[in-house]
Amino acid sequence: MGFLDNLWGFFQTTGFYQMFANFTDGGWKNLVMIGLACFLLYLAIKKQFEPLLLIGIAFGMLLTNLPGAGLYHEELWAEFMKEGSENYHSYGYIMSNGGFIDYLYIGVKTCIYPCLIFVGIGAMTDFGPLISNPKSLLLGAAAQVGIFATFIGAIVLGFEPNEAGSIGIIGGADGPTAIFTTSQLAPGLLGAIAVAAYSYMALVPVIQPPIMKLLTTKKEREIVMKPLRQPTKTEKIIFPIVVTIFVALLVPDATSLVGCLMLGNLWKESGVAERLCKTAQNELMNIVTIFLGISVGATATAKTFLDMKTIKIIVMGVVAFAVATAAGVLFAKFMNLFTKNKMNPLIGSAGVSAVPMAARVSQMVGQKANPSNFLLMHAMGPNVAGVIGSAIAAGVLLSML
Repeated sequence: MGFLDNLWGFFQTTGFYQMFANFTDGGWKNLVMIGLACFLLYLAIKKQFEPLLLIGIAFGMLLTNLPGAGLYHEELWAEFMKEGSENYHSYGYIMSNGGFIDYLYIGVKTCIYPCLIFVGIGAMTDFGPLISNPKSLLLGAAAQVGIFATFIGAIVLGFEPNEAGSIGIIGGADGPTAIFTTSQLAPGLLGAIAVAAYSYMALVPVIQPPIMKLLTTKKEREIVMKPLRQPTKTEKIIFPIVVTIFVALLVPDATSLVGCLMLGNLWKESGVAERLCKTAQNELMNIVTIFLGISVGATATAKTFLDMKTIKIIVMGVVAFAVATAAGVLFAKFMNLFTKNKMNPLIGSAGVSAVPMAARVSQMVGQKANPSNFLLMHAMGPNVAGVIGSAIAAGVLLSML
């Protein structure tokens, strides 16, 4: 009997026992989340939906919903966020009682990972098309209408202002910015918003073309734009410095994101820090992407994810993305009313921050209307402007909320 008792005791420690012994009290939710995590892995691997991050997010979701694993403890972070608690904002409390993913999540909570991601993005970004055509900055700004329109819509639907701000940022089509904002405003929604943001970024070629065609005529889609001038090296070096100073003074809460973005770009354009530039583009980006994906995915626990709020977030995310796309196209058409050299309004859709996919979609739709049309470099202007715009929008929301 001693052996059988020991065997039974061992079985009670397994995740199988914990899941099925509490099946009606929530164990079934863990099973659903495990199935959902496997489905997201399928989308990331088979369908290549943002695989570099979605694989990590889905696997983090899988790990956190395996009963008994103890890698991420939602209750510790609830205590961490509880004002008046002796453990309020105590990372020592997390380090003493947390698991492996709790330690990784500190990088999300302190916003270190999104900022480091922006260093890598800056090192890979060419702001030349934006410098050559400064008007495209307005298109990047116009696309941020999707963020604020969805923010208002989410409040109308009953979300708290801080939650509405986190949902609205999905419209920027910028995963790191969405994570940066949500980790500060509504950490309980982080898993749902991250999954929505990266899923819709992968679906840019599906979501955007119908909206672009609906809002433009064939004649507008056929417009051929003049080649862009090549900016000088001096312009490219001055640009990140000037943007950092201007944004920091205008929206101080956006300084960490924009500053890191511009630092990476300055390494690239200066030509004297090639080793650092390559590190930011490759090793740094890869390492932080791993940590960010796993820790963000782990926040999608059965308790927080399987909620009516998640369904609303998924729906509002599509709305945010659609409104941002439409706003960019419509503003390009509005600008054409006052300019002699007409721009193809399709490039306005690239004002969302999904670089370079949104610019490629503008090129694809434009070439279908006119095979001799080459819009890619023109669309890259509003596309990189959208990266700056979404970071500024995040700063505005943080300062307001």
